[in-house]
Amino acid sequence: MAKFYMMGNYTTQGFQGFVKDPNSDRSKAAQAAADAVGAKMLSYTGLRGTYDFCVIAEGTFEQAAGIKMATEASGALCNITICEEININNAAGNAAKVANAYKGPGK
Repeated sequence: MAKFYMMGNYTTQGFQGFVKDPNSDRSKAAQAAADAVGAKMLSYTGLRGTYDFCVIAEGTFEQAAGIKMATEASGALCNITICEEININNAAGNAAKVANAYKGPGK
């Protein structure tokens, strides 16, 4: 299974929910979303900065995309970015193979 880092923001509607219930445990909601599609949530962390939260999960890209679609459609979240963990050395190995085979225009 692949590991995904899903970072996003709460909307005004989402923040209104926090004001109404400051003790809301959003990790439980993230866990329920992962469970619903058969993914495994590894962690949920609130953030300070460009994004309001980061969820780390294992599963398929289609599962992560489904979580993004449904949670953003709820109106409580937006701007969810899905990053997939990769082995950078394997990517570099593939890049080396392509660099030896690919010729740019006019070369």
